[in-house]
This record gives sequence, structure tokens and C-alpha cells, in this order.
Amino acid sequence: MSLPDLFVKSMREMLPSGADAVLEALAAQPVVSLRLNPAKAAGLPEPPSRYEAVPWASDAFYLQGRAAFTFDPLFHAGCYYVQEASSMFLEQVVRQYVAEPVTALDLCAAPGGKSTLLRATLPEGSLLVSNELIATRAQVLVENMVKWGHPGCVVTNNAPSAFAALPAFFDVVVADVPCSGEGMFRKDPVAVDEWSEANVETCWRRGREIISACWDALKPGGLLVYSTCTFNIKEDEANVRWICEKLGAEVLPVRVKPEWGITGNLAGGSFPVYRFLPGRTRGEGFFLAVLRKQGAPGEDVGRREQKRQKERPTAKAQLVPQVCREWLHDVPTPLSALTPFVWQVDGSLVRAWPQALAGQIEQLSRQLRVLHPGVVVAELKGRDAVPAQSLAFSQALRREAFPEVAITYAEALAYLRKESLQLSPDAPRGYVLLTFRGVPLGFAKNIGNRANNLYPADWRIRTTHLPDNEVRVL
Repeated sequence: MSLPDLFVKSMREMLPSGADAVLEALAAQPVVSLRLNPAKAAGLPEPPSRYEAVPWASDAFYLQGRAAFTFDPLFHAGCYYVQEASSMFLEQVVRQYVAEPVTALDLCAAPGGKSTLLRATLPEGSLLVSNELIATRAQVLVENMVKWGHPGCVVTNNAPSAFAALPAFFDVVVADVPCSGEGMFRKDPVAVDEWSEANVETCWRRGREIISACWDALKPGGLLVYSTCTFNIKEDEANVRWICEKLGAEVLPVRVKPEWGITGNLAGGSFPVYRFLPGRTRGEGFFLAVLRKQGAPGEDVGRREQKRQKERPTAKAQLVPQVCREWLHDVPTPLSALTPFVWQVDGSLVRAWPQALAGQIEQLSRQLRVLHPGVVVAELKGRDAVPAQSLAFSQALRREAFPEVAITYAEALAYLRKESLQLSPDAPRGYVLLTFRGVPLGFAKNIGNRANNLYPADWRIRTTHLPDNEVRVL
């Protein structure tokens, strides 16, 4: 890989005695890592002993190379997420600074790595809003959050400026702002080709615009997690300093261990920041700073809306078929803080979200373009309620509501390719929940001589290649 001369020059200026090691590391193979979904992987065997743990993250492991994740049904079922190890450092921020349920915003969330991490790490009872400006990327975000399966999530498709309509709404805002991508050079050759000094200038300015646009939505006393996947000081330390001076934020420290190899402030400032440099840390390039918005906390707008709602049903609740209500847990064990549910018929879709979060979700729906709140439980087709894929993946699914049919690896790949299925003759008729290795994979309607495949067409495996052997990542 040939790095831009001006980039190499800037790295040598920023790291007079350490640039060579970083530049050499950028020529090596990228590090591959994954993070387990604790709600889904609990019943699976422990990861292979050859996987080394990521030291700053829970349930996270380095792989020895890139696996054929496309052909692992458990990947599609949301049992794990393939995430860059350095960015998992966000977990340390949450665990050290968030002890009670919060309303959190992942502002630039696609494809979903940080959002799935937040959802696994935030205290139960929290609401997570995952936003993406670009519509096509927002659809990928919806898919990944649906597969992760937590009902306390909302996916939105808005510009950062739209959140100004929600003053003092969020306790936590995570802003992984668009950047020049220097930290992704060994993973993404396109990032190398697109790098220029002009693009760095554009990116540091854009970062400030994004933070300014959403600043009012953060509560006084709330946390802003500012991050990039780039190395340069203009997009990193300089923007953190600007947030402090212009917006009046305070930079907060995060406890780290020396053996993690994290690099601190390279701009001569006294405030703490956390930079991951290939060659020093085991991961790709990443930068993070934690800031607190000054001022006394005011009234929680979302909770105020919740009080108004109490436990009265929505206006359309009476339209929800009773059978759909039987498909969700009244009090799912790990989610007892998020039940019962509010129900809604939205066109042909039956949706549900936790009653405890109803006030916040309804306010979000009034102000933003909401793509996916809570759980899509079913699609209404005439008198029939067809169980939705979102329900199959949801932690709130009441599995005993459906007969289960365990399928083989070959059958699982056929299902994920949206191919027709023929289940065993003794399989129950009607809607059945297909499972692979004990994990729900989706629904089919068994009519005897064949089973109608209900997997979403947009999510299907499109490649015509099939592996010779079963791909087992876990």
C-alpha cells in the first residue's frame, strides 16, 4: 500500500519518534474482531480458545483472520457483531460514567457497531436512539439493530440539525463524526485514495458543524462522546479544544491500563484524550474524548411525556389482533424494566415498544423521521397476522407462542438465501419458528408439501457461491 506523501509527512511531524512503527503497521493486515450479543450467545459454547479477548471490552475477541461471516447463520441471527476492536473502547466510557437508565443518542450510527455496543452496555431501562443521515445506510442500520434484538431501540434518519427540535432531551450523545479515515487505511484502500489535505480541512469543519447542530439536544450535565477514526490533530484534539472553548464543555478522564497501549494528547494540551495507533494498540486507528456539558440538570423532557402517558393504550391499540399480543412476553426476564408494551397499527404493520419508554418514543416520532421504533411484531394481510422477522430476532419474543423447527446448516443457508423450503413431514402446519443451534433464525409458514419462506428479501444472502464446509465462527 502506497500512502500519500503529505500524510506520511504529517505523521512524522505529529509522532517524531514513533511514526515509523505506525506507518509500518499500516502496511500489515487489518485486525479482525467481534463482540458477542450477551442476550443471544449465552446458550452457545464458549468461543474457541484460539480467540484472544479484547482487553477493554466485554465478550469481545480477536480472530486470527477474517472469517466467511456471510455463511454463518449465527451472524445473521445477531449472536455477534463484527466490530473494530479499538472502537469498543466506548464500553469503558459507559461503564465508568453511566450508572442509571438514560436516553442516549448515537448520532452517526450506521452501520451499527457502536449502537449494538451501547445497547449491550447501557443500564436496563435506557432508550437508545440510533440515527443515520444517509437513507441507504439507515436501512442497513435498521437491519443490524433489528438483529441485535433489544426492544428499547429507535432508528431514525435525520440530519444532526433536526435534533435541535428536542432541547435537553438526551443524557448521552455519541458522535462518531465523519472524518478523513486515516485510521482505516489498512482496512479500506478507498480511504487512502480519497485522502487529501483539503479533505482533512473539510472534515474538521464538518465535525464542528455536527456537534454545534446537536448540542442543544444534550442535557446540561450530559455526556458527549466525540470520536473519529483518524489520526490528525485538526480533527481530534483541536476539535475537542474548540468544543470546550466555544460550547463550554469539560473534558473528562477515562481510566485505562498502561498495557493497552493507548496514546494520549499529542497537541500539547492538558486535557485527556484516547488515541489508538496501529503498532501500539491492537486494532485500527481510533480517537475518543469524553466531554460533559456544563450547567445544572433540568427537567427530563422525555420522562415528563412518559408521566402524561401513564399506562393508557394508544388510540389504535384496539386494532391490534389479540394473537399478536400473545407473541410478546408480558414480563421478559432480562427486560422487566421495559414492559408492558404500547401497541400500534402503522399501516399494515403491528408495532410494539416498552411502555416505560413510550413518552420519549412518541416525542421522537413527532419531531423526527423514525424508521423503526421498538419491535415490528406482525404484518396484517387481510384477516391474517403474519409474524415479522423483527419479532423472531427480538429478546421480547415469547418463544412458546410458536412451534419450533430446528433446521440444518444447509437448510439455514437456503432460508437465508430466500429459497423455498421443505420441512420434515412431522413438522407442525402453520407459522413455525425456525431455529439453528437453538437460536431463532426466522419464520416460515408450513403448508405441508412446502414451507413459505418469510425471510425479508432485502436481507437475503445474494452470492451464488456456497461454502464446501460449515462455517462456524462460534
